[in-house]
This record gives sequence, C-alpha cells and structure tokens, in this order.
Amino acid sequence: MAKFNDIQLLRINYLRGPNLWTYRPVLEVWLDLGALEDHPSHQIPGFNDRLTAWLPALIEHHCGVGERGGFLQRLQEGTWCGHVLEHIVIELLNLAGMPTGFGQTRSTSVRGVYRMVFRARDESVARMALEQGHRLIMAALNDEPFDVQAAVAKVRTEVDDRYLGPSTACIVTAATDRGIPHIRLNDGNLVQLGYGAAQRRIWTAESEFTSAIAEGIASDKDLTKSLLKSCGVPIPEGQVVHSPEEAWEAAQDIGLPVVVKPSDGNHGRGVTLDLRKQEDIEAAYHVAYPEGSDVMVERFIPGNEHRLLVVNGKVVAAARGEVLGITGNGRNTVRELIDSQLNSDPRRGYEEEYPLDIIDVAQDAKVQLELKRQDLDADAVPAAGRQVVVQRNGNMAVDCTDDVHPEVAYIAQLAAKVVGLDIAGIDLVAQDISRPLHTQGGAIVEVNAGPGLLMHLKPAVGAPRPVGQAIVEHLFPAEEHARDAGRIPVVGVAGTRGTTTIARLVAWLLHLSGRHTGVACRAGLFLDQRRVEASDSAHWEAAHRLLMNQMVQAAVIENDARTILQDGLAYDRCQVGVVTDMDGVEHLAAFDVHEQEQMTKVLRTQVDVVLDHGAAVLNGADVQVAALAPLCDGSVVLYAQDANLPAIVEHRADEESGRAVFVKNDRVVLATGHSEHVLGRLSDLTFGRNAVAPDTDTLLAAIATAWALDISPDLIGAGIKTFEPEQAAPDTASA
Repeated sequence: MAKFNDIQLLRINYLRGPNLWTYRPVLEVWLDLGALEDHPSHQIPGFNDRLTAWLPALIEHHCGVGERGGFLQRLQEGTWCGHVLEHIVIELLNLAGMPTGFGQTRSTSVRGVYRMVFRARDESVARMALEQGHRLIMAALNDEPFDVQAAVAKVRTEVDDRYLGPSTACIVTAATDRGIPHIRLNDGNLVQLGYGAAQRRIWTAESEFTSAIAEGIASDKDLTKSLLKSCGVPIPEGQVVHSPEEAWEAAQDIGLPVVVKPSDGNHGRGVTLDLRKQEDIEAAYHVAYPEGSDVMVERFIPGNEHRLLVVNGKVVAAARGEVLGITGNGRNTVRELIDSQLNSDPRRGYEEEYPLDIIDVAQDAKVQLELKRQDLDADAVPAAGRQVVVQRNGNMAVDCTDDVHPEVAYIAQLAAKVVGLDIAGIDLVAQDISRPLHTQGGAIVEVNAGPGLLMHLKPAVGAPRPVGQAIVEHLFPAEEHARDAGRIPVVGVAGTRGTTTIARLVAWLLHLSGRHTGVACRAGLFLDQRRVEASDSAHWEAAHRLLMNQMVQAAVIENDARTILQDGLAYDRCQVGVVTDMDGVEHLAAFDVHEQEQMTKVLRTQVDVVLDHGAAVLNGADVQVAALAPLCDGSVVLYAQDANLPAIVEHRADEESGRAVFVKNDRVVLATGHSEHVLGRLSDLTFGRNAVAPDTDTLLAAIATAWALDISPDLIGAGIKTFEPEQAAPDTASA
C-alpha cells in the first residue's frame, strides 16, 4: 500500500475565550489533507480496524448521530480525516484524565483544507494531545506501529505539569457551576474567582481570607498545641527535642508509647506512631528531622486517625485513616507483597489525581522503620498468614462525615477558630468518631492550613463530599450574591462604527454613577478617565488586565470581528453586549470569512454571551444586526434614528420589554412599548465644553447602552454634555 503523506497542520491558534465555535476556550487547527481529501475513512484498507483497536472507547463518541456508536457509524459510512483527527485528540484527552466532549471540523473555501477545533482547558495540554493524535492517525493510515499508552502518558504528564491540581480544580468547577468566572494567575494553583472588584482569590485550599499569621501558627505544631490547650481543646502531651537521646528521655517522661514527628511538617511526612523501644524512638528521630525545623515527641493516642475539613466555622467533610498491612504467603518478599496487595490498587498512583500514594519501600524511611520494628526488611519473606504492618498513618481513605458526633465537630471548629483559619484540616485521633472525645481519650493532634481535598473528593470507601461548593459558598455567600456572584458590570462593544466613542462615553456615564470604571478600546487603556496606555487596547490582553484589576468596578471593552476570530472574547459573559454593524468582511480573508452572511456567525458571539438578566444593544437600522435579537438570553434594546423602521415598530409591540432609543421631532426618545420618555433635544446633546456635535448613531448606541445599565435618564443627559471626546494624556499609572 502506498504511504500517505503527513496531514499538514497549517495553523494552530488558541482561542482563549468565547468564540464563533463555543463559549469555552478551544484549540483551532487549520489542516490540509492533501491526497487524503480523495480518501474517506471507509476507502482506506484496515484503517478503521486499526483505529478502533487502538482506541476502543471511540464507541462512546456520539458524534453528530447523537447516540452511542455514532462516530463509528460515520467511520464505516466514510468520513474525512480531519473529522477523524478531531475524535482521536478528544479520546486521547479523555484517556489522559481531562474529559473533553466538544469538537467540530468544518471545510473551508479551499479544497482539502479544514478547520478543526476541540475543547482546550489548557493550551499546552491541547497542543500535546494534537501532536500525539497527529502521529497516531498517520500510523493508522500507513499501517505502522504506534504505542498508544506512551502517547497517553505524554498527554497525562502535560496535564499533571500544567493543569490545576485536583483541590484547586474542584473549587474552580464549583465556582463555574455557580456561574462565577475564573482567571488563572500563575502556572500553579493561584486562581482568581470573579472579575475586578468582585473577585476572590484562592491558592489550592487557601483563600484570601486565610491570614498569614494563622498559617504561621498552624505550621508551628508546638505553638498550635499551646494555644489549643489554653482554650480547652484536648491535645496530647508533648515537647520539642533536639537529639535522638533527648527524644528517648522525653518519651520516658511523657510515658510510652509515643509519637515522633516534625514540629512543622505536613501531609504526615516524617510521623512515626506507637513507639515503645529506645532504638525505634531514636530511629524515628532521624526520620522526622529532615521534614521540619524541629522534632517533637508526644503521647501516643490510641485509635484511628481522622481528618475533618472545617470551612468558615463548619465541618463539611471527614475521613478516617486505615492501618495498611500485607499478608505473608511464605514465598514472596515484602517488596513483592506490597506491589501485589497494595500498589495494585487502582486508587494508588504517583499523580495528584490518585487518592492514595504508591508505596515505595526503597524511598520511604517510615515504611523501612515500621518493617524494622517487626524484624523485617523489604527483601524478607514473611511466613504464610503473617500479618505485617506497612503504614500506620497518612491513609485517609474512608469517608465518615455522617458519623461525626456534634461535640467532636464543635471541638474541630473551635480548633480552627483558635488558630484563626477560615479553611482548616483538623487531624484528630479517636477510637470512635461518633462519640465525644473526652469519653474515649481522643485528642486533636494537628491543625493544617491549605488542607488537601482529594481524600474527600475521591474516598476509597464512601461518598464524595461537595467540598468545592462549601469553599465557594464561603467566598461568595448565596444570600449576598443571588445572581451576580463574582461579577461586575461588563460591557462589550462590537463593530466598527463609532465603537471607541461609544465605549468611552459609556465608561464616563458609569464613572458618574459612582463606579471605578476601566476601558479597553482603540484609543488606549483607561482607568477612571486616566489613559494609562496610549496604544490600541482593543484586544484580549488589555481587556483581561482590566478584569484582573481589583480596583475596577465596571469594565467597557471594545471588540471587533478580528478579535473574536483571533482570540475570542476576554470575558465569559457580559451585562450588556453592543453590536453596531457588520462591516469589515473585506479584511477577514485570512480567517476564511469572505461573504457578508458569515459576519452573523462571528458577531453573534457578542450577543450569545449576554447574561440572562443583561441586555443586547443592537442597531435597528441594520437588518443583519437587528436579526441577532432572538439569540440574546437577556432583553434587547434597539436603536435607530427612524422610529418608523419595521424592526423598531415590531420590537415596541412588546409592551413590557420592547425597549428602543430613537429620534422623534429632533428629540431623543427612550421608549418601552408605547411608553415614551424624552431625554432631550438632539441638537442640545453635545459633547463637552466645545459643544461638539456627535455622530447620531454613535450617540444613540451609547444612550441605549447606559439605559440598559440602569443609569438614570437625567444622569445620561447631564453626562453627555460633560463628556470630553479629546483623549487624556497618558498617565504613569498601570492597569
């Protein structure tokens, strides 16, 4: 069989916000099939069989058929390789642990050239999936070997290196479910939830309400214990030691058995439990020493380890630890038994997504010490039936949230309060979490800032707990943020006619209404009328900077068709979306936009993202623009100079929501249905000290936008007359 040449990837573009394909970020790939344009899938011998053998889960892809097996049906009937590559990439992402359902492939005006897109939460991950998918499809086409598992591993590594950790991701997902937007602020887990002045920040399971003082207290285990003890919280007796010999002396003073652990460690690192012999205690000192600045010896509390998650003064989840062990068979070594009996558990892995860690005897000093206490090592062969303890702590795997006694919950909440943490992981030891601690000698052994959430999201036993939702509710209480959690008024202005003036005038009116307002437009980047950058700022990066600025209480952002096609919108939703016209098609050939009708699909994006309690402001004199009205989730305000235009008349037929702005007898009128309010004479609505007469359509669009923002007509009229269209000099401030 003749070999097919590579499918050429002509252009790869990451659309970071809502775009003509979908509301979400996507990777858009322009590809040239070459000779494969003449070879649909069913005409390539063995291609479909090789593909489905490598990726059997393709049967789950519904494709356009809308049911299980839909994509395989398309393969058998014959589909083109651009479409096939789309589904390969999606499946590689699924196998790598980043579930992806959205993808589309469309032909362009050039034969054999297609635009293929797929959902991309992270650009680097998406590019790696595309690279591996491209290699896979060419191997399948040319009947060459391909290592699918290695390809999936490369994508998964990129996910682990680049994407949010599971704790952060669950909070972001919960915020998204509440309609709260997010912006990732670094390559790690620092994330902004919400826009501008309405934002909150998280870093893993720490929030902007987590004080540095409280975190410092929590990291000092000895100080934490002294504070807890002073408030009546039960804690184990203990003391800081500075040598193995001192550790043994302290253990004798406290009374055996004891625990040896680092004074400021976390995640159970360096902690050894139930120590009774001098040699074990001295060995445990050396295990704990590298994990913290000091070593502590404290009384051993009999019972099971528990982790309680406290959020904003409430226990929202609890997990119980398990003592891990193996059973000897008289044939295999300890190392082999750990691999076969423990590490084979699918819940164990090296990546953060796994609730349990792989046990590496060679690297884990605690495991080595535990085995030594039983006169064993990794190469020993336990007798048949012998029970060998491998790990005593750090295995929080069983959900027990519903079993927590109210008094235990109260003590955990008190401990978090004493330390000062809004989000805390409380480690306590108790024989039975459903009984009060004082009846069983239980105690709190640690209070942790930035607790891991995975044990509550993926417990080995029991139901997952909605800990992400609890944290989001803490940051954005529902009773305070009924529908606008994390949101400031965002106005998007799309088109080419007067859009810069519209953006600046609307921002001026918002400023007069008492909001600190930012503007990203062709005239520059503005904060409260101070131009902080003079360069063209009608692009994604400048708009994004506004939305990250904690001072900004409202944002006005100028867009055009090129911005939407090249980057997508900088915001997920907006309060008001303005479309003035659909001009400029002649400049968009590079995006395969050649016909005027195609502009509807591009600029509808601005209308698609309007919130259900927001409004679209549309040019009623442009038939193509006015036709976008049914696509808006919110209300619609039409503007035009002629009140008798069919679009205006028809829109005003709705007495409750048919709002329009027009000119009648030289007066600007705000109309709702047949009710009319005169804003003022058109000839009197001039700009600034020099009484500059504005373009009428531009003026009407700005008035309609301000009205949609619930700015009073009186303020609109006064604000127009005080608006100075001349540009301010650049300031030294930064956005």
